[in-house]
Amino acid sequence: MRPNCTATLLVDDDRVRVTRFEFAPGAETGWHRHGMDYVITAVTDCHMLLEEPGGGTRKVLVPAGTAYRKLEGVEHNVVNDGALAMIFVETELK
Repeated sequence: MRPNCTATLLVDDDRVRVTRFEFAPGAETGWHRHGMDYVITAVTDCHMLLEEPGGGTRKVLVPAGTAYRKLEGVEHNVVNDGALAMIFVETELK
C-alpha cells in the first residue's frame, strides 16, 4: 500500500478551488474522478505515474513551472514516480 499525498486547500470560493498537493516519493492521490474542469501547475518537476480505468498506466513528466488543463470527468490515481518530493497546485474551475 502506498502512502497518501498531502492536500492543502488554499482557496475555495464561488469561482475556484485551489489545492496544493505534496507527494513523498511513491505517494498517491488515491482513485478519484474530477467533478470540475481543472488546471495543474507544477511547482517541482512532477514525475507522474497515472493509473487509469481499465488497468492502463502512463508515465508523464510535467516540468516545474509548467501547466496543463483537463476537462471534468477525468478519472485516475496519480502516483509520484520520481525519487524526490513532487508538488503541484490544482485549480478547479467552478
